[in-house]
Amino acid sequence: MMRKKLLPGACALAVLLAFSGPLAASQGITMQRDVTVAAGETQDNIILLGGRAQVDGTIRQSIVAFGGTVTVGGEVDGDVVGFGSRIILKQSSAVKGDVVALGGTLQKEPGCTIRGDTVYFESAELGEKLFKRGFFGGIFALPLLPVILAIKLAAVFLWLIIALAGAALFPRQIVFASGELRKSFWPAFGIGLIAHIVLAGLLIFAALLSIILIGIPVLAALIAAAFIVKVFGRLVFFYFFGDSLRQAFGSRPASAVGAILLGFLLVSLIGFLPVVGFLFTIVLNMAGWGIAIRTKFGTTENMFLKKPMPAAPAPPAPSV
Repeated sequence: MMRKKLLPGACALAVLLAFSGPLAASQGITMQRDVTVAAGETQDNIILLGGRAQVDGTIRQSIVAFGGTVTVGGEVDGDVVGFGSRIILKQSSAVKGDVVALGGTLQKEPGCTIRGDTVYFESAELGEKLFKRGFFGGIFALPLLPVILAIKLAAVFLWLIIALAGAALFPRQIVFASGELRKSFWPAFGIGLIAHIVLAGLLIFAALLSIILIGIPVLAALIAAAFIVKVFGRLVFFYFFGDSLRQAFGSRPASAVGAILLGFLLVSLIGFLPVVGFLFTIVLNMAGWGIAIRTKFGTTENMFLKKPMPAAPAPPAPSV
């Protein structure tokens, strides 16, 4: 049951990664069925779609797995995240970040090191708690429930998957963009508003072109691009709110995963409020789009600033 519910989120993340080529390339991400990092070898990230990953060397950043088996006997400088996966941490393993297992199994041998937090929800336990009395009875404990609430809960679940995966894959970009959002919220909001207006015009134009078929791929590309921008902007806000709450309560610095999860919970709760949640989501979308465009997905301070032209070289001194 858990794997069936994780499939839509996995597909959504796969689309996001497929259309974020330049960003992924800069991270050194590997997407394969079977991955082996031998002792003495080093790799940046691993994304596992089924299959097996055997890590005896060093992963500089994170491991994200959808199904399959992840066996860690070496070092992981970032996080280990699994969705319906079997995660095995050997005695010699050392994970400097968090270990998150949603569904599947988590096996930790005595002697393994985890410096961050461990989040583990077993498939069988979730299935028994959520679906023992049927979908509506198990999850909501109500005989009837508005369909809109069910849709919102499904959306929250998908955002949770995307948030965890995004935090594991692009922590530096998200943290950087969050800092820029703190300094320039209203400029980002204005850019997002203009971007939405431009996108609406382009969508209408592409829809009209669809009559002669040429507009269909253009329309699909626009929708995919809008999805990517929205996801990154939302992740930035998750981190922004989570880190702001941490600072407000004077807590110790949290990892990117911890801050994003905290912000995700806050944003999700506000989203369920009538009227206020709707308006809050609109503001998030506008400013999130703006900060994603303004920082080029967290890779530059402000893409609209012109770089100064290099000074012309001084003329050579006249020979005597």
